[in-house]
Amino acid sequence: MQFGFCDLAVVPLRREPSDKAEMSTQLLFGDILEVDDQDGSWFHVKVFFDGYHGWVDSKQIREIEEEEFHRLSSSNLFINRQLFADSVSRNGQMIRIPAGCSFYDLKDQVMKIDGQEYVLEGTAFAYAFSGFDDLLKTASDYLSSPYLWGGKTYLGLDCSGFTQVVYKQHGISLLRDAAQQATQGELINFLSDSTPGDLAFFDNAEGHIIHVGILTGNQQVLHCSGKVRIDDIDHQGIYNRELNKYTHSLRLIRRPA
Repeated sequence: MQFGFCDLAVVPLRREPSDKAEMSTQLLFGDILEVDDQDGSWFHVKVFFDGYHGWVDSKQIREIEEEEFHRLSSSNLFINRQLFADSVSRNGQMIRIPAGCSFYDLKDQVMKIDGQEYVLEGTAFAYAFSGFDDLLKTASDYLSSPYLWGGKTYLGLDCSGFTQVVYKQHGISLLRDAAQQATQGELINFLSDSTPGDLAFFDNAEGHIIHVGILTGNQQVLHCSGKVRIDDIDHQGIYNRELNKYTHSLRLIRRPA
């Protein structure tokens, strides 16, 4: 078994071992990986944070020893919350990093991995829940970010990438896809019983959950559909005033923990 560490800002994880293949998600700086297969220069990996699988170009990750992987996986975790303001120095080379990047046992702004030092020029926060008020402020920072299938940064993200990276910045681990996230946390029976920070899930005509958003209170939801936006919501679903119609059908509500 091989192991890896993402030491670039953002790296695509694809469904097939090809640059032309669909991007299913993105690796962010600090993600650690298990390699379980190889096809030429491509590694099939499992992301430690959310268990997601996909193919990554081996040139875009750094291989690490198994002992180092296990050390990192049990280390104190710190998360960057700046949208695109922080930098990491590696041997004098600067890497601009997005929000949601991970650091392990960060001390005096320095992280060491297999003898390599990474110096953070910014602020990373301990991986701990900081309250839904702060979480909603973070989510609002993404307003008008464009939709990008598989994306997880301010420059482009999908609905579940948006919720995952926002909650990650506040010490809550979510799985990657909307249908997976819909299995986590406490089930809330009625919209009237929900509180700001709860997750609302929406299904299609076949009953499959295909969309997720963050409830903000005042019968509104913050979600990524075309772009990150705020829309009205009721027991039926999301109502888009610009289109003058319902766009998503409400299926259930969960309170992440």
